[in-house]
Amino acid sequence: MTLGASRKRGLLALIVPVLLVHGCLAHKVQTLHDTWQGDSMPPRLSVSYVRELKPSRPPPAAQPMLPVPPSPRVRREPASAWQVEALKQTSVDEGNAPPEVAAAAAASAAAAASQAVADAAVPSAALSLDALPALPAFPVVAASAPNPDQQEPGPEWPPSTRLSYVLTGNYRGAVHGSAQVEWVRQGSHYQVHLDVLVGPDFAPLLSRRMSSDGVLGDRGISPRRYDEDTKVLIGERRRVTVSFQGPEVVLADGSREPAPPGVQDASSQFVQLTWLFLTGREQMRQGLVVELPLALPRRQYRWRYEVLGQQELQTPMGPLATWYLKPSNVASGSDLTAEVWLAPSLQYLPVRIRIRQDAQTFIDLMLKAPALQAAP
Repeated sequence: MTLGASRKRGLLALIVPVLLVHGCLAHKVQTLHDTWQGDSMPPRLSVSYVRELKPSRPPPAAQPMLPVPPSPRVRREPASAWQVEALKQTSVDEGNAPPEVAAAAAASAAAAASQAVADAAVPSAALSLDALPALPAFPVVAASAPNPDQQEPGPEWPPSTRLSYVLTGNYRGAVHGSAQVEWVRQGSHYQVHLDVLVGPDFAPLLSRRMSSDGVLGDRGISPRRYDEDTKVLIGERRRVTVSFQGPEVVLADGSREPAPPGVQDASSQFVQLTWLFLTGREQMRQGLVVELPLALPRRQYRWRYEVLGQQELQTPMGPLATWYLKPSNVASGSDLTAEVWLAPSLQYLPVRIRIRQDAQTFIDLMLKAPALQAAP
């Protein structure tokens, strides 16, 4: 009996150090893994949501402002000798003319006199600019470039918005959970966060945050960085990063590729679509195809969203008319494909999002409460 207890104590003395070593190694591997994936994510912007977004009549499509051409300047030539003589003759003949003819002649003479005054006030077209006196020279002071993050992008962008969804789907069986999309902007600096929880909120089986950070410009959203952070209840945490460095996109594996104009990431694509339709740059109609270059963590795609038609969805705000957009492409590997339903009466925001990995693995997000917005 004593011998058995002694052996157990001896085994524990051997096992405990081994477990500690394995634990330290696992922690070190995880630290190296997180370090390899890149530096820390950008700090999250914070705003206050003060009102519910109510359904309203869709805004009219914005019409581009066309430049007004300058009025052509008419060159007025001096009266010729025969025109002066004809004017004199008209004045002589007025005394013998019928009253109505005389009145017309008088009106014509008054118009000619007015025209003469105007001609005297207009400089001759023959005047050379070289004959004008030179203006005094002033020192040119270079204006400091404004910080793009502090510039207001204008009213064409919706205010910061939070949308909450109920999650259903299939991953080796039916799954349930919740999700949230947050669109935040401060000046021209924006962030989009898509947070997904599979399972109960207090102990999710899987959580994933997909975040986009960048600036707003003439072409809409210009991402600077995309981060995808995934945690599972049993397993290691994983983060991948895509960075947008001017003319190049750096994918998750470190490979560099040329960045096509207007390229978006997995999170920013939804708000880019909202902006295109909200501003009238794209006119919503069945059969429309919207080209949207997309940089996902493992590769780039020439994405094509097709508008399949209108669908009415039941929401906490009642039935909502939406437009259903589905990509004609299919992502490969572990990259995800997203379908979206946009509501014109809610600033073309996504009421429903379906994210697929393959035919059997997907999550479906459905709006579960009115959207919240910051003050415009």
